[in-house]
Formats: sequence, C-alpha cells, structure tokens
Amino acid sequence: MISSTTGLEAWFFSSLANASHCRKHSTRIPQHRKFFAPQKRNVSADGRLAYSAYIQRHQHTKTALEVAEEARIHPNTTREELMALVDQYDGPSFTDQLPLLELPNLHQPGDGPHLTVSDKEEDEWPPPHQAWPADPETKTKLALLDHALRDFSKEPEDIYKLYRELPAPRAPYLESKARHKLLRHLAVVERKDEQSMLRYFSVIDDMRSTAIPLTTSEWTSAISFAARYVNRSTEVEVEAALQMWREMEHVAGVKGNDATFNVLFDVACKAGKFTLAEMIYNEMEARGFKYNRFHHVSQIHFYGLKGNGDGARAAYKALVEAGEIVDTVVLNAMISALIQSHEANAAENVYERMKRAHLANKDSRLPPRDYKSRREINLTLLKLAKTAKKNPTKLQEFRQKSIIAPDLHTYRILVNYFAVRSGELDKVAKYLDEMKWFQIPLHGALFLSLLKGFALHGGIRYTHWTEDRLESVWKAFIQAIDGGEEDLYISKWIALWALRAFLKCSGKSRTVDVWEEMRQRWTPSEADMDFIMKTLRPLLDGEDMAEKRYDWLLGSL
Repeated sequence: MISSTTGLEAWFFSSLANASHCRKHSTRIPQHRKFFAPQKRNVSADGRLAYSAYIQRHQHTKTALEVAEEARIHPNTTREELMALVDQYDGPSFTDQLPLLELPNLHQPGDGPHLTVSDKEEDEWPPPHQAWPADPETKTKLALLDHALRDFSKEPEDIYKLYRELPAPRAPYLESKARHKLLRHLAVVERKDEQSMLRYFSVIDDMRSTAIPLTTSEWTSAISFAARYVNRSTEVEVEAALQMWREMEHVAGVKGNDATFNVLFDVACKAGKFTLAEMIYNEMEARGFKYNRFHHVSQIHFYGLKGNGDGARAAYKALVEAGEIVDTVVLNAMISALIQSHEANAAENVYERMKRAHLANKDSRLPPRDYKSRREINLTLLKLAKTAKKNPTKLQEFRQKSIIAPDLHTYRILVNYFAVRSGELDKVAKYLDEMKWFQIPLHGALFLSLLKGFALHGGIRYTHWTEDRLESVWKAFIQAIDGGEEDLYISKWIALWALRAFLKCSGKSRTVDVWEEMRQRWTPSEADMDFIMKTLRPLLDGEDMAEKRYDWLLGSL
C-alpha cells in the first residue's frame, strides 16, 4: 500500500510513462482470473469478493414575494449577467494572470497511436446476440430481467435481485445490449455507498471471470465506485482509483476518456492530493481532451477545497467564457467554494442573486427532485453547450432556458455552514423558511446539521441554541418520521448527534428518554450500536449538564 502523497504521485507519473508506449489499435480481452448513510444490509459474499481485489477499506428577512418585487434583472442570458451572479473584484487578480491548471493546448502532437473503444455493434465482444444457451427456467428469468431493464425508473436493487436469480456465472447468459443496460442501471444511483458499490462490482466480477470486456464508460463507473463509495475520500480511495485506472489501461487495454480523468481528478481533490490532481489534468491536456462543464465545475471545487476564492471565481469565469451553460449545479459549486474559502458573505450574495434571477424570469422552472431527472438535465446541458459552440447564435437561447433556482443542495450547503460552523441560528431559520417558497421539503441532512449545531453551540448562557428550541426541532423530526416523510429516517449519525445535543443542552435524564424514543422507531445494527455507545460512553460518564451549566465568559457556575 502506498503510504504518502509523494508515493501516490510517483505511482501516477510512472503509470503515465507506461501509458505513452505505443499499442496496436485493438481491444485486449482480459484473461480469466438521503445524506445519511442508510442502514447497511447484508451483502452477498460474491459481492465482497468482487470488491476485495480493488479496495482495502470499508468504510426573518424578506419574503420571496418582496424579493420578487424588488428584482429588476432580466433572465441570465448574456455573459455580463452571468458574471454578475458571482462577485467579481475590481482590479487585477493573480488568477487573471495565470491559466487555470495550465489550460490545455488542444493541438499538441500525439504520444503515439491512441487506443479507442469502438461503439460499433459489430466490434462487440462477445459478438452481439451471442449468449450462452439457457434452459427453459433460465429463459424465464432472462425475460423478467429484460423487461425490467426497459424501465429506467426501476430501483437498482430490484434489477440486481433479478440478475442474481440467473445461474452462475450469470453474465454470459446476457447478450451485449442487456449487459450494458444492466451496468448502466446499477451505475446510476443517487448516492454511491458500500451497498451500491458491491452490487456493481459483483457484476464486474462475473464478467471478468468469463473474459467479457468492459467499455470505457463501464470502467469509469467502476473507478467512480472505488473512489466515491465513502462519504470522505482518503488516500485509500485515491490508491484504489489509480490501481483500477492502471488495470483499465495496461491490463484491459482500454484508454480512459475525459470522464475517466475527471473522476480521478475529483477523488484526488477530495482527498487533499492537490499536486496529484494537477498531474491528472496535465495528463488530460497531453491527451488532447477538451474541457466541458464537468471539468469546469470540478475546477471550482478544486479551488474551493484549497480555500482559494479568487481561483474559484476565475474557474467560474472560464466556464462562462467557454460557452458553458450556468445552472443551479454550477452556482451551488460556487457557493460551496466560497464558503470553504471563508467568504460566507459572498456565498450568501450568490444565493440571493439565484433567488432574484429565478423570480424575475417568468419562464423559470424549479430543479427536479428526482436524481435521474437531474442527471438527464446535466447531460442535456453538456450536449447543448457542444451545439452552441458550433452555432453560437443558439447560446443565448439555451442559457435563457437553464434552471438556476436554489435546490435542496443549496440549502444543505448553507444550513450546514451556519448551523455547524458559524452557529448563526437566525440565518438557519431564514433558510429553512425560504425553502417553502421553492417547494423543497425538509431533508434528514438538514435535521442532522441542526442537531450538530445544538451539540456544538448549545449548553451555554446567552446562546440562541436553547433547550426549548432543541425540543422543538426534535418534536418536528419525530413527527416527520412517524408521518413517513420521504428522505427522513434515523441513522447512526442522526442518533449520535441527537444524543450529543441533548447531553449538552438538557442533561443525562432527558438524553435517556430521547434514546428510548429512537429505539421505538429504529433497530440499529450491532455495528451501529457499538459505534454509538463507544462514542457516548465517555460523555455519559462525565458531568451532567442538568446539574452544572457552563458560561462561556464567567466559567462554571
């Protein structure tokens, strides 16, 4: 295992050197050989074996109507209007003098023949319509799976269960189109976690065991699962992603595309490996890939993670000038980057302009709540930007149709910052109130941020984070749980922070009562129970806040 940043970067550099060796233009067939993490279900041993080859870790204010009355701006269709959504400081900035990550020269000489993956049906392996012969029972199961694959709204878990009904090794019984549909269903999930990762890798393992190759997009999805199945990426995920990328290019003989490198860049950034991230984009440059909206948004995140607000602004400017379409996703990235750069006021300004721009545009729509619909919009914007680059007269029309209203992710970013980091309960209340104007229901992540806020900022004098307000939040959460609200459930994290909040604000007796309320609605796994008790035991053995309160200025009283 690689144990340092230098080691990872050296490994990556070595891989690039190997990648530059010329290869014949042919595909090599591999040889046989809701914010809270949900309660983990038992996963088959096959799935765990599939993944073990790659990974070593488990792991109040004005109303909206008043704002609309004050709004005097037009739909954001011009470069100037789009730039006005984000504060741009006057005077020269060092980020205006330097290119972002050395923007690529797209006309560099090639490094030798590039391996490509053909999309032609006749180049499929095994050939199209070729599959293992099936007995009548298996044919019935294949028919059920084929019918389910025609409906992209089907849950991945339901699709996977139908696939697992096939006799081992399963994959060869599927024709090529069915295999690609299956992996696409399993790859498109709202949030990558251990369960969704193991599902995907189980199918990959079946294909590897019978020498069925993967397409570039399927390899990229596998790398994405290896890197993003945990909430916080670390060096382990970076190593796993690079290892899989090396297998993709040097064992399977499939060259990565722009999406592959964006996944590698993303995990390197999130793990804090910024030098490695720049090396990845430099390799993308050397291969002549053009930037698209995903790369520009990734750069905004890159500078946000580095705490560089000017860099994030320059990345946003580059996105606009490249003819990409600004929407809620782009502006959410800017809000997050500015907050991480300790520019909360600038982030709030972006949010306020999003509201005004949405309310001023009579044709503006709200972002869809369904994650698959959001994904389709992202892909559509990518295609529209490509069209506009060929026909610039279309760009203003496309930009006018983009959605820039705040969505759930906007409020998650803002509420988490003002509840957890700055402790400004009045601003949290403002955002929760304004969510109603955009028809956004409360989400478990917002309750988690609130409970964290009480745990961190409550239990002292002269605070807005009082015991009574905590009781109001908890009552609302329990009522929502009992009412079966979507995207709300008890997890180990919400249980942990709820207990911490009540220990801090109300004392041990009330905390025990809250625990009983949770246990009536939630049966934690043994691992979750062990995690919670190990974390809380020192606090339960300590002082009781009902008997001793702390004052931030005068000390204990």
